[in-house]
Amino acid sequence: MSECTHDCSTCGQNCASRGKPQDLHEAPHKLSHIKKVIGVVSGKGGVGKSMTSAMMAVTMRRLGYKCGVLDADITGPSIPKLFGIHARAVGDDKGIWPIKSRTGIDIMSINLLLENEDDPVVWRGPVIAGAVKQFWQDVIWEDVDFLFVDMPPGTGDVPLTVFQTLPVDGILVVTSPQELVSMIVAKAVKMAQMMNVPILGVVENMSYVLCPDCGRHIQVFGDSHVDEIAEKYSLPVLAKMPIDPALAKNADEGLIETFAGDYLDNAAQKVAALLK
Repeated sequence: MSECTHDCSTCGQNCASRGKPQDLHEAPHKLSHIKKVIGVVSGKGGVGKSMTSAMMAVTMRRLGYKCGVLDADITGPSIPKLFGIHARAVGDDKGIWPIKSRTGIDIMSINLLLENEDDPVVWRGPVIAGAVKQFWQDVIWEDVDFLFVDMPPGTGDVPLTVFQTLPVDGILVVTSPQELVSMIVAKAVKMAQMMNVPILGVVENMSYVLCPDCGRHIQVFGDSHVDEIAEKYSLPVLAKMPIDPALAKNADEGLIETFAGDYLDNAAQKVAALLK
């Protein structure tokens, strides 16, 4: 028998020293109680990922669940704006406390820690990734059924840090109708598969505009390709959200919690099933 290298991944022997794969995820703050972590990802920016993260939290809150949103888009934070939050987060000897929205959703974003919310965050990748880890380890997510993580676009440092650090129970992939975006979504899907993170489904944003006169769906960005790419990867399309001026108005005014639309109800049911 050859000498043991303690690397079970390259060894075919079934010895007593063989152990289970090590869980490398970091533990959250000791006072946190988080049941499920849901990542919201996209292959590129500008497809409504933050809007989807916020609306998912709002929709789940209306179903009676306790929710939080971790804004992992450090250089482009927009979650506090959507919820109309301008206060600064505070900490004590226990840790950092998230800000609660009007309906009780816990929010943590770099904008809640800056002196001025419009100050730029000019940091290199490793520092940005470190801030995201702190939002997981140092923030007290006291009692949360679903923690939605609004990730920056792409497949770089922060998404990799989230997948490696947080025990992500599933991700929602956000896209828009253009064929180019479909190609980039494929990258996000493949990254999740490489990291063994379950993909709950796809949400298409800006899918159409509803004509106020005749009710016809107008495809502003041309024919949608979301069904094709979802079928290719055996994923469900959980929502096709329109360009809605009322929703945009609520978002601009920080009143995302007052929007009455039901666009993400199917996605919410998919997420809620994780607790059953």
